[in-house]
Amino acid sequence: MDYDIIVAGGGVAGLTTAIAAAKYSKQNLRILVVDRNSREEVGKKSPNGWICGDAVSKRSLEYAASNSGVVFSEPEIEHRVKGVLLFSPDRKTSVLFEGEGYLLNRRLFSKKQMLEAERLGVEFRFNTVVTGLLSDNERVIGVVGRDVHTNAKFTARCKLVVDATGASSRLRANLPIKSKVEREIDRDDLEATGRYIYTFTPKEEDRTYFDPEYCLIHLDQDLAPGGYCWTFPKGVNKVNIGLGVQKRALDERNKRLGRIDTLQSLIDSYVKGNSVLGEPRLSQDPNDQGNTFGNWQVPVRRQNECLVANGYALVGDAAWMPRPIDAGGIGPSLYGGTILAKVAVEAVEASDTSEEGLWRYNLEYMRIYGYQMASFEVLRRYLQTLPNDDINYGMKHFLSKDDIEHITRREHPAFNKVQLFNPTMWLRIMQRPKLAKGLKTVSETSRRLINHNLNYPEKPSKFYEWQRDLHTLLNQTYQELGLVR
Repeated sequence: MDYDIIVAGGGVAGLTTAIAAAKYSKQNLRILVVDRNSREEVGKKSPNGWICGDAVSKRSLEYAASNSGVVFSEPEIEHRVKGVLLFSPDRKTSVLFEGEGYLLNRRLFSKKQMLEAERLGVEFRFNTVVTGLLSDNERVIGVVGRDVHTNAKFTARCKLVVDATGASSRLRANLPIKSKVEREIDRDDLEATGRYIYTFTPKEEDRTYFDPEYCLIHLDQDLAPGGYCWTFPKGVNKVNIGLGVQKRALDERNKRLGRIDTLQSLIDSYVKGNSVLGEPRLSQDPNDQGNTFGNWQVPVRRQNECLVANGYALVGDAAWMPRPIDAGGIGPSLYGGTILAKVAVEAVEASDTSEEGLWRYNLEYMRIYGYQMASFEVLRRYLQTLPNDDINYGMKHFLSKDDIEHITRREHPAFNKVQLFNPTMWLRIMQRPKLAKGLKTVSETSRRLINHNLNYPEKPSKFYEWQRDLHTLLNQTYQELGLVR
């Protein structure tokens, strides 16, 4: 073998895995990261840059730091926030989710990760696209690729390939061996998103439009159908601003309103409607060079139900890890990469990178982070069907303090108010009985999904039974909510 572990993709998930694996290794394993970008632009997601909302919770960053030893600070941490404010479509109701977090400079964050990986002995091959996987006897044994400049062929063999090539991974789609890994994602489970990084001159103070201490999320089915808008502060006069949409919801919205809007036209409308952002202009900061505007696709469903195969493992967007409810991907990548690294190192050092030898990655990721993602997927799909009036009403009357605390802890809200039939609440429920019933169904399903996922099979032999029961529960819920595709 040329290497012990080859990581395909130098984004947050791939570099987190490489760093933590080098840290955990007791046998000085040879680890290679293959990235399609140059060294100066490591981890760049598209020709338009490191396109991202740039937000990550303090908890996620501390988890990665405590397990890999990498401590992030300025300048890769660009701004600190106290939490997230979620606004109803009419902006009359806001919900504060406390919890410290950071706005990153993604270019500098990737550079810091790369330098730390190199310090630990990780090797890099830049300007190289991994185009396929080598296999033998139903086991992945390496990668094939090409140099992006010379088109020269690249081939390397290894004991384990980590696929961190993003949501549209062709390695996963064309996996050349039999496995339990899901190959393709439903188009309705992808969000088209885009954003600007602007500096601006404040025209007025209105903290429903911009708040230097909080990330703002605006729900609006007319402006961001099937998604949401965001205004994330990167300073007192700097902002990451954008929105995401579901294509199906956008098509239905355009038909309903008689419009032909696109993702881009909606983003520009959102920026134009912001009363605080005077003279917005693309950031001229050298650290934002090549990263001020762009679009990208984000998976918003539960993570791949199986993350491993013989000699192969998924992480980050390639594993569909971003949270379904808010499309946040940095936190799940930090958790996923860290958990995978520990399992991968133990498997390689024990000379067992079979599906069974890597299976504990499935188990630990589900129990530590992924167990709620199916619940959030159901909530996201339900919310995507609600008109603005129902969202306004539900946020004002049905969201309780306990629900907010649950969401703050990245847990599913219980919507207990729709189940407490005091006279006042009964009248409110009767004004929106379908909404109340839907929220109750979502809540009850959430508890069942969490219990099911916390009982993820400890051995591959029980996987298909677990998967069958999961799909049965999801399908029954979608039928009850009227969400059958």
